[in-house]
Amino acid sequence: MVFKRFIQFLIAASVIALAICVFLIWYGFKQLQQPLGMPEPLLFEVKRGMHARTIISQLNSQGAQLQVTPTYLASRILDKPERLQAGVYQVMPEDTVKGLWQKLRNGEQYQFRVALVEGRTLLEWLQQLQQSDHLKQTLQNVPRKELNQQLASHLNVEMASFEGQFFPDTYNYTAGTKDIDILKQAFQRMQGELSTVWASRDADLPYENAFELLIMASIIEKETGLSGERKRVSSVFINRLRAGMRLQSDPTTIYGIDDFDGNLTRAHLREQTAYNTYRINGLPPTPIAMPSLSSLEAAAHPETTDYFYFVADGSGGHVFSKTLAEHNRAVNKYQRNQN
Repeated sequence: MVFKRFIQFLIAASVIALAICVFLIWYGFKQLQQPLGMPEPLLFEVKRGMHARTIISQLNSQGAQLQVTPTYLASRILDKPERLQAGVYQVMPEDTVKGLWQKLRNGEQYQFRVALVEGRTLLEWLQQLQQSDHLKQTLQNVPRKELNQQLASHLNVEMASFEGQFFPDTYNYTAGTKDIDILKQAFQRMQGELSTVWASRDADLPYENAFELLIMASIIEKETGLSGERKRVSSVFINRLRAGMRLQSDPTTIYGIDDFDGNLTRAHLREQTAYNTYRINGLPPTPIAMPSLSSLEAAAHPETTDYFYFVADGSGGHVFSKTLAEHNRAVNKYQRNQN
């Protein structure tokens, strides 16, 4: 009789223990499948060596709705939140705890973006990179006179100037990426695009090499923001080079002025600088900005025209002229009247 009761007790205890185990497993899986529950997406930084319990606690401090101890224990028993990779992650309200650990194990870090815009100078790009979130700065405190040497060292190439040598685009990066790594991507892109455009250029263009085409593309980029007229602007400068005329480009002249205040004067146009194309023959010594692919192609494939002059029409475009007399009339109509 006693033995029978003992057997019944063991069976009952086993059933209860099994029920408890089933409940705990169910409850544990429920903890792992629950959404984090923040009110909105957030960027969350996982530091090197950060513990899973700390991650749960910090997520709660930023709006998540998790029970720290049950969630942690369920994670330890059923998921093994180990080998979590440091970085910055985008955590969504609908992400589950299980999905969170998987994201952190796989290193699925948030992709930051920086848009490096055509028509800007290298120094303007560097200022933008300095303002980019979670980008590691290696060029921020480099004196301007040493910048070229630093870039040459990082890019493993010697150049008199790196102006214009980087391709404008939107670049993605993860937290901790170096600014020079973005520039390396942009440099490689530009070298590839320039090589392709140079190989397909029109015959008999007045360039000695691809670098001169790059210089021309940068001038075109600064002269007009309209893609539809870049090849026409290109034709004006090509016609001038072929005729032995000076380019007389305001943007090149401005590039050569230290601390330009926005007011281009007659004194500036008379000043002898390497970039004052009112005073020098041919192209300036370097590009003056980062040209787009559209401007590269315009420099390589100009329209066939008889134009030698153009003037802004006040609406974003330009009026093109074949003779100086026509040009003077256009200047009188579109510029002097505006003044």
